[in-house]
Amino acid sequence: MKQAKLLTQAEQKRIYAVINAHRYSARNHAIFAFSFFAGLRACEIAALKIGDVFDEQGNVRDTVYLAATQTKGDEAGTVLVSKRLNKALTSYAAAYARHVSKPTAPLFFSAKRGGFSAQTIVNLFARFYAAAGIKGASSHSGRRQFLTELADKGVNVRVIQALARHKDISTTQRYIDYNESKLRNAIELI
Repeated sequence: MKQAKLLTQAEQKRIYAVINAHRYSARNHAIFAFSFFAGLRACEIAALKIGDVFDEQGNVRDTVYLAATQTKGDEAGTVLVSKRLNKALTSYAAAYARHVSKPTAPLFFSAKRGGFSAQTIVNLFARFYAAAGIKGASSHSGRRQFLTELADKGVNVRVIQALARHKDISTTQRYIDYNESKLRNAIELI
């Protein structure tokens, strides 16, 4: 099965530079943050509403509850908001305060001020990766990167499974990348 590309640190810097050069940089940073810092899928990012992410005072919630209709597997889920994701969302709220004041509106808006579909989120990722000269990356790269980085930091695979909202642990294991360097580091722990 073909896997979405994991980004090197240099590629991550390039993608953020491309995002910074775009006119909707705060929006795009927040979209990428949901992928890289929470592991959300394109369909889940597109389905988010303002009220899912921001409370009545406009503060970022520490937990985002996804309804079954907002997820791939038609099962409700919980997304914990990390400090890095919170920072991107706080910047988004500051840049688009008027938009964020509408709790039932789609969280992310297009240039035409409508919401995004799952496909337009996929297209947005593809456009930015192409502009950064990154081949093989897709809207799923952030999700895969999120899960692999958790594993690299020693997080138990059951915890990673819960954060990924996978029913089967074997699905989670397919997301986690390994290479010879990681294998060599592992054997040196003995």
